[in-house]
Amino acid sequence: MPKKDYYEILGVPRNATTEEIKKAYRKLAMEYHPDRNPGNKEAEEKFKEITEAYQILSDPEKRKRYDMYGHSGISESDYIHFTDVHDIFEVFRDIFDSFGGGFFDDFFGTRTQTRKVQKGIPGSDRKLRLKLTLEEIATGVRKKLKIKHFKVCDACGGTGAKSRGGYAVCPVCNGTGEVKQVRRGFFGQMVTITTCANCGGEGKVIKEPCNVCGGEGRVYGESMVEVDIPAGVKEGNYLTIRGYGDAGIRGGPSGDLIVVIEEEPHPLFVRKGNDIYYTLLISFPEAVLGSEVEVPYINGSTIKLKIEPGTSSGKEIKLKGKGLPSVDKNSRGDFIVKVDIWVPDKVTEAEKELLQKLLKEGKNIKPNADKKRN
Repeated sequence: MPKKDYYEILGVPRNATTEEIKKAYRKLAMEYHPDRNPGNKEAEEKFKEITEAYQILSDPEKRKRYDMYGHSGISESDYIHFTDVHDIFEVFRDIFDSFGGGFFDDFFGTRTQTRKVQKGIPGSDRKLRLKLTLEEIATGVRKKLKIKHFKVCDACGGTGAKSRGGYAVCPVCNGTGEVKQVRRGFFGQMVTITTCANCGGEGKVIKEPCNVCGGEGRVYGESMVEVDIPAGVKEGNYLTIRGYGDAGIRGGPSGDLIVVIEEEPHPLFVRKGNDIYYTLLISFPEAVLGSEVEVPYINGSTIKLKIEPGTSSGKEIKLKGKGLPSVDKNSRGDFIVKVDIWVPDKVTEAEKELLQKLLKEGKNIKPNADKKRN
């Protein structure tokens, strides 16, 4: 079955603020939490559904991709996976704590909160602007990009240590990678286990740093990456390439590469949404008598076009479905030819005489105030 719309699940409009989304989730989570609906499988599934919606809509980057591409813009790695419903409260604890101190402990009893130990320090995201021609946007294109970023140090494999024996046990956590704290509150006791700040959760510290990276586990350099740009993208759209940002420090996860799309101006065509506009210059006789012309098209070919007799300047001839495709490939814009009558700034003496004769003797040449043409 197709997934429901995340905004519909939380009952908020598409322009809802982050605070409104948070408030809606908090209300629904309290209503459908399984501890308040024991044995109710439907409530548990609803609880997981609203949590999934909140995961995406509370994250600005994920929400932007969802707004642009729908569920197809969200990958499996974008979701936080839970072993049970209590894990959800652990991750989103700050939401429920906003009810007041001790609510979480009162609801579940005394619990131990454990944070997932993360190796090293995460790397930063990198942003790259990519200019595309209208022809590339019309068909989609594969681009090979050169990026400058921090890469994993080959000499130490990203560990930051000179050798396998270049470590010592962390003196702060005694090798556990965690620091335990006990808090006593009005509703009971809570044990919080946090990642050791001294060793970053690894339980060990470097005593002999790598000679190449100086202990960071990464070096600055260049990489090449290929990316497929779908047809129909527009200025400001972006693609996320996982893991091609800066490498993390001492084995931390790498950031992402954010490829921001820019459009190069075209000498012949103007884009408006998914419609393509082309201005066709014709002579006065062609406008009066009609003619057949060829106009250039975005794929490099030409299109034959019939100009009807009596065509006025400014008329638009629409070729349905000949514009740009939408990113989701569900629709296509139009190719619109706007007719403009060309007026020469210089004429020969012979041409001048003919025009004066036409102006003098022609009955239907001058504008008639009683006849208006659209």
